[in-house]
Amino acid sequence: MPRPAETWLLPDGVQDILPAEAARLESLRRRLLDLFAVWGYELVFPPLMEYLESLLTGSGHDLDLMTFKITDQLSGRLMGVRADITPQVARLDAHCLPRPHAARYCYAGTVLNTRPQSLEASRSPIQIGAELYGHTGVDADIEILRLMLDMLSASGVADLHLDLGHVAIFRELALAAGLSVATESRLFDIYQRKSLPELQDLLPQLPHREWFAALGALSGDVAVLNEAVQLLADAPVKVTQALDELRGVAAALQASHPEVRLSLDLSELRGYHYHTGLVFAAYVSDSATEIAKGGRYDHIGEAFGRARPATGFSADLKTLLAYAAAPEMPQRVLAPAGHDLRLCEAVRDLRAAGNIVIQALPGDGATAADLGCTATLAEQGGQWRVVTL
Repeated sequence: MPRPAETWLLPDGVQDILPAEAARLESLRRRLLDLFAVWGYELVFPPLMEYLESLLTGSGHDLDLMTFKITDQLSGRLMGVRADITPQVARLDAHCLPRPHAARYCYAGTVLNTRPQSLEASRSPIQIGAELYGHTGVDADIEILRLMLDMLSASGVADLHLDLGHVAIFRELALAAGLSVATESRLFDIYQRKSLPELQDLLPQLPHREWFAALGALSGDVAVLNEAVQLLADAPVKVTQALDELRGVAAALQASHPEVRLSLDLSELRGYHYHTGLVFAAYVSDSATEIAKGGRYDHIGEAFGRARPATGFSADLKTLLAYAAAPEMPQRVLAPAGHDLRLCEAVRDLRAAGNIVIQALPGDGATAADLGCTATLAEQGGQWRVVTL
């Protein structure tokens, strides 16, 4: 048992959000959700926990080690506290909102991770994101990417670097080469760690070794795509299609967001067992950890009985807060204690106009400075007036 002096401590990676930061966080949350709304993305609020088989069904199995498990005291069934909201949105799209056309959703809510996803990360991030269901074309990916970049701009993030990849390239090459599950897994691990010496050792054992050698070297600016077309000229047609998709995405983003630096890495396999096509991550110059990420995951609804194409992105609102400018705060006014009708009317009118009015409590003794107030409400000539301090 913890000693009484330690009962206030929180678990590692879990933090309180105190008033000043909470006000900034809520201001940013509202700003970003309003941005999503004008793009046509509808807000959803999935529950904090669900039955475990729902949270971890299909693509959600990758989240197993990240998910806290609890027992439902009503049913005795195992439940999970969500570690990612995307599988929940897939369930909503499949069962609660079975629309026949493209559907756009957004969300913002706390998730809980058994371990932080990076050294700097919280175990209780506030995940904010947007998802587009029901469209297979690259136009949907471009829309999601543009919205993500606008979200980062609205958060105050500057000097952005966007990294693009496409997991179908490696997947189709591995399939065409007939790689065993073990060899594919080993090669995947090598690419993830960018271990070129290990790749060179493995290449002699691989069919079509020139494909996999090229894949390990194809990273850089948009010109890499021209090189890829030549080096992978005899690859399956789906590889060519993936390269064409990357070229279309890059061209669209260069037109709409020329200030964003683009790079491509064709051996980037982030979320390989989860994503099915384009993958992307946004970075800032002072951090090696992505500030937002996403991609295409066309099979996510399959386990819920409705496999719809889908693409989306997410970010941690707490991380974005570090880049957001402080919002303009309304005037804070200290009003005297009392229930005089004219005083109550003056307080009500000030609040209706957007001012923060804190009414003193008898005997409390808090000053205007203690409460962060820059003005007081004082009676002058029979009228209640705001007096700036």
